[in-house]
Amino acid sequence: MNAYQYRRVPALVLAKKFIDEGSLGRILNVRCTYLQSWSADPSSPLSWRFQKKVAGAGTLGDIASHVIDIAQYLAGDIDEVVSMMQTYITERPVQEGGTDLLGTVKMDSNAKKEAVDVDDEDSFLVRFKSGAVGSIEATRNAWGRNNFITLELHGTLGSVCFNYERLNELQVCWANDPDDRRGFKTIYTGPAHFYGDATWNIPGMNIGYGELKAIEMFDFVSAIVNGEQPSTRFSVGYGVEKVCAAVAKSAGSRQWEKVQE
Repeated sequence: MNAYQYRRVPALVLAKKFIDEGSLGRILNVRCTYLQSWSADPSSPLSWRFQKKVAGAGTLGDIASHVIDIAQYLAGDIDEVVSMMQTYITERPVQEGGTDLLGTVKMDSNAKKEAVDVDDEDSFLVRFKSGAVGSIEATRNAWGRNNFITLELHGTLGSVCFNYERLNELQVCWANDPDDRRGFKTIYTGPAHFYGDATWNIPGMNIGYGELKAIEMFDFVSAIVNGEQPSTRFSVGYGVEKVCAAVAKSAGSRQWEKVQE
């Protein structure tokens, strides 16, 4: 099991239900973002997240991986990508002890500095095996965005839109609504929806990040009790890593790259 917990947000599980039952028709395109601001300040200290020898990657492995998982959870496997990866802040002050404080501490301007050798921002186009297309953007340098995860998915029969900052809501639009009523409507998730038995049983009480971790453990323990695989089994994580590898390769080659089978 791995910790791609955002796919367990009840609103996204509901979106998956709509897709699987055919309510949205054939999926045409998917757009995802994951924007944070904690490393936008160049005085934020160096940590393992900025060092390739420790982290393996920057924004790509840290946060883009989560929205890659969301995209594949909803629309199926990604087949190929073309990408850009940028590093805007090439050195950062060193903090004592190496503690990862996620930008909460600012260092003196005279502090020793070391190189940053990972990506700050990634933007890439994707083509799914189903024929759907999409885009993914991730950055840790977006002032005003703290944990801004968004998804918009369009099908031939409707669309869904999700914003993690309003994680208890799913926006839905149905193509067969009358012209004068067609538009996005809000579904408020609660005990009637997925994982409702693992959280609050009162509509409108809402959940947050802590409850998502409780749902993650609920999924894990339920899989053990029922002798099943959890929704984020290791093969899911491996699939995300293969996409990340293709994104990194494309940034170097400056051309479309296939995701390894």
